[in-house]
Amino acid sequence: MNQQQLVEAVVRAVLAQIQVEEPACACHGAPGGGCPVRLDGFVGQGAARFGLRAGAAYPREIARTIDHTLLKADATRAQIEQLCREAREFGFATVCVNPAWVPLSARLLRGSETGVCTVVGFPLGATFPEVKAHEAARVVEEGAGEVDMVVNVGALKSGDYALVERDIAAVVEASRRGGAIVKVILETALLNDEEKVRGCVLSRAAGADFVKTSTGFGPAGATVEDVTLMRRVVGPAMGVKAAGGVRDYAQAQAMIAAGADRIGASVGVKIVQESRGGAPSPASHSTPPAKGGSY
Repeated sequence: MNQQQLVEAVVRAVLAQIQVEEPACACHGAPGGGCPVRLDGFVGQGAARFGLRAGAAYPREIARTIDHTLLKADATRAQIEQLCREAREFGFATVCVNPAWVPLSARLLRGSETGVCTVVGFPLGATFPEVKAHEAARVVEEGAGEVDMVVNVGALKSGDYALVERDIAAVVEASRRGGAIVKVILETALLNDEEKVRGCVLSRAAGADFVKTSTGFGPAGATVEDVTLMRRVVGPAMGVKAAGGVRDYAQAQAMIAAGADRIGASVGVKIVQESRGGAPSPASHSTPPAKGGSY
């Protein structure tokens, strides 16, 4: 069986399996594979991290799920500085910036709980694996702890699974050498459901840490349906990031309930303020989404 046949076989098996909801465990009533006894068994086998479906059963501060994002082409130094100040103040998981802003962001956030995330092969993904790997190695060297790479969408849609896996694996290898994690952006608005499943299967096979819905610059952003599908495909072993078009706390909650454990948003301050029951301040955030994008 060649790689293409293998992927197709796995996809068929996954599609058949995800038609059946995973029941809650009998001992704790925990959904989505989150039984404490089951997870403890994984720890005993050497597991150090779980990408769990976030929901009412896993309460957490909303800010820690947010990659505070500014990826527009005309972002200024002052706007990046403000982004980092907000990240420190609100305790966001990361700031997500273009590669040229990684060194500045790393300096501004040194000593804080917020990391630096950046993008590779962005926003089209249609470049060589070696180029993406070099870009990943460089941004990690400059201080990025998380790398969001865009999958080669055309290769995925063409059934060139060997290229897609090699593309992802190259970035994973380059990033891991510096201790960074990798999220694979599938650009779900350009894919049908079977292609989304294939993208998730290949991302997992290549060793990525997360799958992510969108760049924010495609024809549409994250949907609850796509997040639900992606979580059911990757299970508890990987993270799922919903990005693009998440505009308020209600939408963030919907994505988390569907299975996202990270949110990419340019309105992180608004989301946190709404989660605390306060009205967002008009002056609290001056980094609007990119023109033509949906972050």
